[in-house]
Amino acid sequence: MNNPLLKEFKTPYESAPFNKIKIKHFIPAIKQAIEIALQEIQAITAQKEAPNFKNTLEKLEKCGKLISRNTSLLFNLNNAETSDELQQTTQKASPLLSKFQNDVRLNEKLFKRIQRVYQNENRNQLSQEQITLLEKEYKSFVRNGANLPLSSKKKLREIDTELSQLSLTFGEHVLADTQSFYLHIEKEEELKGLPPAIIEMAAEEARSREKIGWVFTLDYPSYVPFMTYAENRLLRKKFSLEFGKRGFQDNPQNNSKIILKIIRLRKERSQLLGYDSHAAFVLEERMAQSEDNVKIFLDELSEKAKPIAEKEWEAMKAFAAKHLDLKELEKWDTAYVSEKLKKAKFDLDEQKLKPYFQLQKVLKGLFNIVYKLYRIEFKENTVIETYHPDVKVFEVFKKNTFQALLYTDFFPRPGKRNGAWMTSYRSQNIDQRPHVSIVCNFTKPASKKPSLLTFQEVTTLFHEFGHALHGMLANTTYSSLSGTSVFWDFVELPSQIMENWCYQPEALNLYARHYETGEVLPKKMVEKIKKAANFQQGLQTLRQLSFGYLDLSFHDQNSDQIKNIKTHEKNQIDHLQFTQDIPENCMSTSFSHIFQGGYAAGYYSYKWAEVLDADAFELFLENGIFNYKTATLFLENILSKGGTEHPMRLYKKFRGKEPDSAALLRRAGLAI
Repeated sequence: MNNPLLKEFKTPYESAPFNKIKIKHFIPAIKQAIEIALQEIQAITAQKEAPNFKNTLEKLEKCGKLISRNTSLLFNLNNAETSDELQQTTQKASPLLSKFQNDVRLNEKLFKRIQRVYQNENRNQLSQEQITLLEKEYKSFVRNGANLPLSSKKKLREIDTELSQLSLTFGEHVLADTQSFYLHIEKEEELKGLPPAIIEMAAEEARSREKIGWVFTLDYPSYVPFMTYAENRLLRKKFSLEFGKRGFQDNPQNNSKIILKIIRLRKERSQLLGYDSHAAFVLEERMAQSEDNVKIFLDELSEKAKPIAEKEWEAMKAFAAKHLDLKELEKWDTAYVSEKLKKAKFDLDEQKLKPYFQLQKVLKGLFNIVYKLYRIEFKENTVIETYHPDVKVFEVFKKNTFQALLYTDFFPRPGKRNGAWMTSYRSQNIDQRPHVSIVCNFTKPASKKPSLLTFQEVTTLFHEFGHALHGMLANTTYSSLSGTSVFWDFVELPSQIMENWCYQPEALNLYARHYETGEVLPKKMVEKIKKAANFQQGLQTLRQLSFGYLDLSFHDQNSDQIKNIKTHEKNQIDHLQFTQDIPENCMSTSFSHIFQGGYAAGYYSYKWAEVLDADAFELFLENGIFNYKTATLFLENILSKGGTEHPMRLYKKFRGKEPDSAALLRRAGLAI
């Protein structure tokens, strides 16, 4: 087989030759790449020279480059452009990769060499980055069973293989349920309240399915506007119930048993390694450090947010009863009533904002903002291959020096999972620059209109772009410490701080322009956006905290006592909910962040990072939001450094002090 995945990519910047890569290439390429990597490992362990940093740690760091490149391609495509064949391929690849990881982490000869370097190397002769790599690798081996007896190592291998497959299956089930339902409307009166652009998008969706009328899907750009604007309460209810039962239906995609297996295996794995729980295992390598610290953090925020949320809820109920003839608010009413109340309170109509947020203009403005901050430039490259016609590629330069490739993939389609994320096709190290991708599901262009973003979609774009900056501006020696390879509760700082520029008039003037007239977003609207920024912050905070509590409960010391996913979920978050529980709905069964992604025992980190970003942005506000000196401090100590030092040390180098948790309360209007 002439397999492009087994060769060096002879393309611009060694970018992926997507047009040449076939699904059938992946498994043979991964198998051969694993063989090559294991030979490299054997060469390290066979050395007669005494172990030192250079002949052991640096050589290990360079192992498996081909595996990394090819698996990044496989799993990124599985998220953004999947098919039955690709899903089957990831299921085949997953146990191969789990076995390889265990073959490395449980290699006794290799561990003994690393252990000797860890115990004997003169650290005065190592750089801070080298010390961090040494400590990270040693801990990684220990935390993955290097000190376990043979029987326990065997058990660990079995658990890891099963977990990797269960995680993939969980995601496939959510995607299948998301795509299996659509709301088909044929009567125009049932569209009442929906904005024209959303109606047109639904008409195009119907035409693409060869149906008469309008089709709404469970993809966010379709689902969220419907739930926010549709006046037909029965249809809102129907749509909401379908969204809420993804992974929880009486069909082959039910994820309840999969969750029970995942949490049982995660705890069993942690106990094998000497930890009381999966949370204890995970949090050892986080800024939060322990379950107790996370609970204290969540409790403190909950205590501040709940009284405010209760007042916000009462205001919603009163408004709904008086103006919308709704006596009882249900789950399917909240987005609708909230939007009506916000419009009444701030005279802010989200749909009137959308013409000022044309995707391409927002992206161009974002590039401009980033240039002002970090002096980096973006040039579209139409020659580099992509995996779908919607995807665009940009070369990234700083002072005419190439920094990265940026892939952008903005619109929903079959085979693409919901949500938004940043990912990487190639990591950064001293010998190579990164290839980074941001993937979103924004409102598609209609036949007569370009893609116009909601303000929430604007903040999503800025958020993911912050992650991308963390990858693109990385400047480390080693890939495993580069970019977003940081403590999980630190990884959201670069993304969340970028959202602040969505609210600043000086920044809005760069990108918020009417797509037809070119008119700058009027000052009155800017003022309304700023005033509305803290709208229902109490309720929004409780929502995020409920996810954090739920996540932690699936991974704490008592997780093995969970018998019924729905009952457990209800018990955990009921005290933070204001609407009645829906028996046929379950949030956990589509909670992809923790059962498919990397946020297990780490969902709290969104709020944790908000503390960091609120405190960090106060420095920009003090010195000017485009202050180059402040931005350079952030670049040199946060964005470029990756995980080369402990995040608190890096943060203090940038800020001059530890973060002030009151900064988040001040920004959110929760400070008393």
